[in-house]
Amino acid sequence: MNRMKVVVLCSGGMDSVTALHWARAQHDVHAALSFHYGAKHNDREIPFAAEHAGKLGVPHLVIPLDFIGQLFTSDLLKTGGAIPEGHYADENMKRTVVPFRNGIMLAAAAGFAESRGAEGLVIAAHTGDHTIYPDCREEFMRTMGDALRLGTYAGIQLLRPFIAMGKGQIAAEGARLGVDFARTWSCYRGGAVHCGKCGTCVERREAFQEAGLADPTVYASTPPLPIGPGENKGAK
Repeated sequence: MNRMKVVVLCSGGMDSVTALHWARAQHDVHAALSFHYGAKHNDREIPFAAEHAGKLGVPHLVIPLDFIGQLFTSDLLKTGGAIPEGHYADENMKRTVVPFRNGIMLAAAAGFAESRGAEGLVIAAHTGDHTIYPDCREEFMRTMGDALRLGTYAGIQLLRPFIAMGKGQIAAEGARLGVDFARTWSCYRGGAVHCGKCGTCVERREAFQEAGLADPTVYASTPPLPIGPGENKGAK
């Protein structure tokens, strides 16, 4: 892979923080971008994005997308209902979808990247998000990548290093890169500590288990992990 000037979309979660560390090792990172769009957990996760960017000597910027919180419908937003509990692939997790969120963020990031002389964007979309979130799937990412390339003079490339990985594999990659996962945030509820029961907490707990890593996260509760759709009920 050719080394290029890139901008990393970094929310402060374990996937995007790992992507930031990956990008820092593989490319010249011009900036890490976070988006504040009115999600319940934005104020908990974005400081971790800033922290990791600072440790890596990468400028960190926050782009406000207030209109999403004001006009869109999703339980992920402060204006929405309660965050559902259960497996992250359960049907009720569709309530946390923010319509076309990645499309909006990638469009804004592409404009920023071209303005700063960057050649590529890095996003941490992965296979665990494919079931519920249509704008995380490779078909969407490939098509959006074409749009970014064709719609910019710089021919901005969309790099998605984890698109064929599960979250457990990302956890293993982050460990290899020296990521301090205790300084990342997943819980959609955005409380003082991770709740341990919402879909993103379940996914986080499973990831460390699958990677064979000690989970450094403080959870309010750690009930048995729920069975996902289509899973063998005798497997856990």
